[in-house]
Formats: sequence, C-alpha cells, structure tokens
Amino acid sequence: MTLAEVLKGATDYLARRGIETARVDAELLLARALALTRIELYTQHDRPVTEAERTAARELVQRRGRREPLAYVLGDWDFRRLTLKTDSRALVPRPETEIVVERCLALLDGAERPRIADVGTGTGAIALALKQERPDASVVATDASPEALALARENAEANGLDVRFVEADLLAGVEGRFDLVVSNPPYVGAEEIEQLEPELAWEPRAALLDEGQTARLAHEARAVLDGWLVLEVHADRAREIAEQLSTNGYRRVSISLDLAGRERVVEARWAPTARSNGP
Repeated sequence: MTLAEVLKGATDYLARRGIETARVDAELLLARALALTRIELYTQHDRPVTEAERTAARELVQRRGRREPLAYVLGDWDFRRLTLKTDSRALVPRPETEIVVERCLALLDGAERPRIADVGTGTGAIALALKQERPDASVVATDASPEALALARENAEANGLDVRFVEADLLAGVEGRFDLVVSNPPYVGAEEIEQLEPELAWEPRAALLDEGQTARLAHEARAVLDGWLVLEVHADRAREIAEQLSTNGYRRVSISLDLAGRERVVEARWAPTARSNGP
C-alpha cells in the first residue's frame, strides 16, 4: 500500500468511530508512526509503506479509534511555546487554557519578579508557560495528585524550567504572599459527566468533577494574595462565580471569553486591606 492509501484508510476508520477531526488525527498519527512531517505525508504520498510502518501506524490509529485522547496516543501536546508530555496522569491541556495564561501575563505586566501560585497544575501547563514567558517570576505549583505532580516535574525538567512543585490540596501548606494565584479547577458537574465526549473517560475523574474546589480556592486565596486571582471556569457559571467573588470582597472582577466566544476566565483582585474595609 502507498502512503496515500494508508492515510485514507486511517481517516475512514476514525471517521466511522465518530471522530470529527478524523483527517487531521490520521495525519498526526501517521506522521508520528513513520517519523515524518505532515507535509511529507503528501510529498511522499505514492511511496510504499513497509509492513513494520503499517503495524506501527495501525497501533496508534486503533488506540485513537477507541477514543483515547489524541494527546495521550501521541504522548505529547503543544501548549503555547511548550511541548508537554501527556498521559493519563493529568488532563490534556486545552486551547482555552492558553487564554488563562494570556490574562495572567497581562495582569502581571509591569510587576517586578512576581510570585505566582498555580493551583491544580496537572501537566504543569500554566505554571511552566508562565515561567517560560516570565523567567523573572517565582512560580510554585500545587496538585493533590502525586501522579500529576510527577508528570509536571518531568515536563519542567524536559523544558528546562525552574518551578517548585508541592503536593497539596489547593493552597494547603503554601506560605508567603503572591502577586497572582491561578487555577484551572475541576468544573464539570456530576449531572454532566456522563454526557461528555468519550475521550474524557480516559482522563482522571478527580481533575474533572466539580466538588466545590473553585469556591474553596477563592476563600483560601485571600490568605496569600496581594494581587490577582485568575480562574478558568465553566462557561455557564462565569457570571455566578464573578458575583460570588465580588460579594466576598474581591475587586475589579471581570470575565474574558475563550476562542469560541464563551465566558471562560474570571479574574479579580484581592488586597489584604480589603478584609478590614468590608465588601
């Protein structure tokens, strides 16, 4: 079989299994299996594919056909300027989370040597992106999962970035004052969990299911913040969370949209003096 024929077969196979991005996924999987670029898949479209190459490609395509997330099958994923190792120890970094990083960078503009805490770091995507793009920052990242922290540490080492990782429930045990606390906490409701796309069944349930972490973090962050709280939230709850922050003494509360135009990021400022001033 030629490369073009294998690519078509892989695309058709994935499409039959309900994968909307079947062509792109097939290209990425074949390119990885054959150590080619996606452009080379087309410039070499008529070359024969060896049996060993077909076997390697088939294994990856079948994994994706079982609806394993593409990032897990590939083993890595691009996030802003980083390439991160990805596997079932942590959620796959989403494009909307890049908006979170953009808002953090904008809020820290002009701050000298800012101190940042990333809560529930997962792969380390937010913490590592912020450290890479603000090398003067001091960044600590927490996660309750030792497996996720191990993955984040691997990503920090692979990218040569100095971030301190702490196994903790939210901000437990984290001391000092921070210019910014950021988090992408679980925000899928229990009533929604079974309705989500099949790929999410492969990802850690604890990192998905909302059990009040956002409200707890907003409360705990006040003890360490002299600056900004930035949260990625459920699009249907952004305004509710913004109102809760305002009620609880946060100032300059605002909402940013994700790439699909949904209300996705809530940010608010907390200063220690807000405690004595009241709401």
